[in-house]
Amino acid sequence: MTSHAVRLDAAGANAVVMSDDQAVTDWTARYLGSWWTAAPADAESARTGQVVTATVDSQYYEDIGVGVTRAPHVNVEYAKAMLLVARDASEGVVRAVCPEQRLAYRSQPGRGQLHIVGCDAGTVATATARLTREAVRGQLLRDGWAVLHASAVVDQDGRAFLTFGQKGAGKTTAALTLATCRGLRLLANDRVFVKPDGDVGVEVLPWPSAAAVGLGLLDALGWYEVAQERMVGGEQLHPTQDWRVTAALRAGVCMPLWDKGRELKVQICPDQFERWFSVPLAVNGSAAALVFPRVDEDAVPAEENTVRTLSDGDFMGGQTEDRYPDVFGLLGVDGGGANGVRQEVAWRLGALPHHSVVLAHDVVANADLLGKILGV
Repeated sequence: MTSHAVRLDAAGANAVVMSDDQAVTDWTARYLGSWWTAAPADAESARTGQVVTATVDSQYYEDIGVGVTRAPHVNVEYAKAMLLVARDASEGVVRAVCPEQRLAYRSQPGRGQLHIVGCDAGTVATATARLTREAVRGQLLRDGWAVLHASAVVDQDGRAFLTFGQKGAGKTTAALTLATCRGLRLLANDRVFVKPDGDVGVEVLPWPSAAAVGLGLLDALGWYEVAQERMVGGEQLHPTQDWRVTAALRAGVCMPLWDKGRELKVQICPDQFERWFSVPLAVNGSAAALVFPRVDEDAVPAEENTVRTLSDGDFMGGQTEDRYPDVFGLLGVDGGGANGVRQEVAWRLGALPHHSVVLAHDVVANADLLGKILGV
């Protein structure tokens, strides 16, 4: 019988995580609870809604794995790893195994139950937090939310400023600059939930995740020495961080690291924004303005005359949200929300102020520009 349980709540959606290993429930509460409400769960709360149970047991993992490999199955990439997935339509059960991570899964979406089994507590904890987030995401999507590819910060009046762009465009730079230099609260990094609110408003909700920050930006924000000191003192960043980034931090190297054209970045856990860098987090906001940045290290930060508006590519959907396909039946809908919701949100956001800006590597100058145009 599981002895540890935590409940996550976000805008009416919820999930209960149960495990014999407290490290698993502690990690879920730490990773998701910084933005969503986390509280101890009792037996009553586990009788309804989505329940995720997690077990660290090598033999149990082997038993499930053998059952999957002996049954008809398909191969599916999930979270950058290969899953072997077997479905039993008559019982409504999905079983899967990931040999690379030594993880096994048993999902009964019709009953709202998902069981995760693995051989290492850390790996099980990471998978449990990820799948719990998916369970809550499914409920939010079914409740009329959509997912935008954006970062967001919120001022003291609850106004949310959304920053857009593909990887490397500068949306994280803009958001963290406003949080660090203008005292805004960080709502989310990389993606947010959005939903029409009232007649014209758009409510914004965080998508809990680690934030990928380049070593150069970490240094420019004044966070490098703090992160290095914490790591030397025995604390860790997100477990999926590339070992080369960890080694660079320990060695005091702050030049950007690259691998085949992709920048390797520091992976900051949600709770570390407040504990390490004194950046407060927001749990919701109301969309007030859109920022479309680009970064040019030799430029003088300025607002540009180019017109940029939202497109279908700014919303996460079945084709763009390919890291986490709905293998376990936790969503039941398109991964980015219903088309009608996305269209309504796009229309409402289109009526808000739009700012196309060029940012440099000068954080203070960037903050001055962003603060001026946004009025913060």
